[in-house]
Amino acid sequence: MHTEEATVEHQDLEHFRKLLAFMLEEAQQKGDSTIEELTDSNEVFADPADRATAESDRSFTLRIRDRERRLIRKIQAALQRIDDGSYGVCDDCGEEIGAPRLKARPVTKLCINCKSKQEEDEHLRNE
Repeated sequence: MHTEEATVEHQDLEHFRKLLAFMLEEAQQKGDSTIEELTDSNEVFADPADRATAESDRSFTLRIRDRERRLIRKIQAALQRIDDGSYGVCDDCGEEIGAPRLKARPVTKLCINCKSKQEEDEHLRNE
């Protein structure tokens, strides 16, 4: 039984397409600025503590860039699902993903029930 309410209407798809396109552009701009920051940093540090701090900052920046890259792939996949007609359908159970869930997480591929089950399974594996 499906407990989510408010299904995705056809006009909502255009809203999500525009939202995802905006998210994609924003993520790509952030990624470009991150790359510029990394390439502009050619500092030489005499103090090992300063060098360690700079390396830590660089590592953090690279982790953020990796997250942005994964988000870009998720956004592109969501846009593809809109194009092929599978947007808003849960990958696991095949039920429709409710509009409230899509509004909260436009790139999602799972309904709230399947996502909750997935998180519960992950929690049990990590215990």
